[in-house]
Amino acid sequence: MQTRFPRVNRRLGLIAALAIATLLSPFASSLPDGLDRVAQDLGFDRRSDTLPLARRLPTAQLFEEYQLRGVPKPLATPLAGLFGTLLCFGLGQILGRRAE
Repeated sequence: MQTRFPRVNRRLGLIAALAIATLLSPFASSLPDGLDRVAQDLGFDRRSDTLPLARRLPTAQLFEEYQLRGVPKPLATPLAGLFGTLLCFGLGQILGRRAE
């Protein structure tokens, strides 16, 4: 049995995700996330690769530390959230259409 979400539900979901990504992202904690914190507590964060794969990707120059580079600081995080949400939604649309 295949279920399909009406376009209205997809649009509402996208609007809700964009609102959360752009309006709530400035309130995100600047403290390390869970994985970083565990690495720091256990001391193996210092043994990490000096240039990890994530830093070698082309997007690493544009997005760093959840912020959009070259944009004023108050807008950098919300814009990164906006672009990231649109990218994920677009990939989901593409993959969903291919799966049909």
